[in-house]
Amino acid sequence: MAVVSAQRDFAVQIVNRLREAGHTALFAGGCVRDLLLGRESNDFDVATTARPNEVRELFGHRRTLAVGASFGVIVVIGPPELGHVEVATFRTDLDYVDGRRPEGIAFCSPEEDALRRDFTINGMFFDPIDERVIDYVGGEEDLKGRLVRAIGDPHDRMREDKLRMLRAVRFTAILDFSLDPITADAIRQMSSELVVVSAERIAQELKKMLVDRNRRRAVELSEDMLLLRIILPELNELQKQSDWSTTLRRLELLERPSFELAMAALLQSLDSKSAVNKICRRLKLSNDEIERICWLVEHQRDLDDASQLSLALLKRLLAHPFRSDLLQFVEADRTAKELGIEPIAFCREFLRSTPMDQIDPLPLVTGDDLVAMGLRPGPKFKQVLDTIRDAQLNLELTNREDALERARIEWNA
Repeated sequence: MAVVSAQRDFAVQIVNRLREAGHTALFAGGCVRDLLLGRESNDFDVATTARPNEVRELFGHRRTLAVGASFGVIVVIGPPELGHVEVATFRTDLDYVDGRRPEGIAFCSPEEDALRRDFTINGMFFDPIDERVIDYVGGEEDLKGRLVRAIGDPHDRMREDKLRMLRAVRFTAILDFSLDPITADAIRQMSSELVVVSAERIAQELKKMLVDRNRRRAVELSEDMLLLRIILPELNELQKQSDWSTTLRRLELLERPSFELAMAALLQSLDSKSAVNKICRRLKLSNDEIERICWLVEHQRDLDDASQLSLALLKRLLAHPFRSDLLQFVEADRTAKELGIEPIAFCREFLRSTPMDQIDPLPLVTGDDLVAMGLRPGPKFKQVLDTIRDAQLNLELTNREDALERARIEWNA
């Protein structure tokens, strides 16, 4: 409870302002859980009896955004360094017809609002003025027992929003809690219904799980809950093989990985850039994310004999923007397979002892130079440029005049 931050102070100011105007206002959701766990939270949500239009009038239209007004949510904008706080009117959701979102909402009491939330540890309120927890769902007890449990009937909670099945896995893994057996049984029974959830929402949960230090447990729990076969059916056969334990170990060994690195480590044993690309596109990842993941998988073996590579190939790999991920990727993979990490040690020593302007020097010859020589762009154009670049990186060409002459020879060959 001792966690204090500028973001929290800003959220307390909002609570005070709402109360001064005669409304009930409390911290709600995940920030309460984090406060009780003594974890720093930079994402504070406020629940209030004030209606959306009253919140906007109170804080001003310039300082608020009605991004979720139809669900009773108004964003109050703070100074740049403080971000923003979501202020939501206490509400209960109407029927869920598609397993993703309610048909509408009805404003209600704090207790009714708590009962429509997903898990007990996320269903508590906190009065930041009186430093008091308001718990209608048994969240405090489950927090002390390190348990993730659905509020009420878990089938009902999962039926309302099928993504909650994956969120249960994420909270259990990230917090290093246990998953309530009744909640777990409901997830297994309903796992096939995850298909109705959009790829974007599934990807967001996957990203949060894979960058966390407990990513291995998150993947194992997803498998145990029968969810992984829905998200990544391509891994079904892999799970029956010895490669699966290597995959899990590789994931575990990564230190503070980017999502792209962790995803590449998870998909590495598919050993096919096209298969990985297909999965990434199905999850609707960004082009930048797809490029990074596919590049890592494609080049996963390139450093196995690093000390034997030509200077040109070694420099190209170590000058690449994704080189740090590649080095960690290969190191984790070789360690998981109980192979030596000498190739990685060699690369790191090369990077330490070689200036970057030698690893990635300015090209001696560019495409503009070839055009000025009267050469026309085409397949051979790139081939000549690559040949000259390799010769430069291999220290076979060290000046521009020799490089231009070599380009003429290569073009006429």
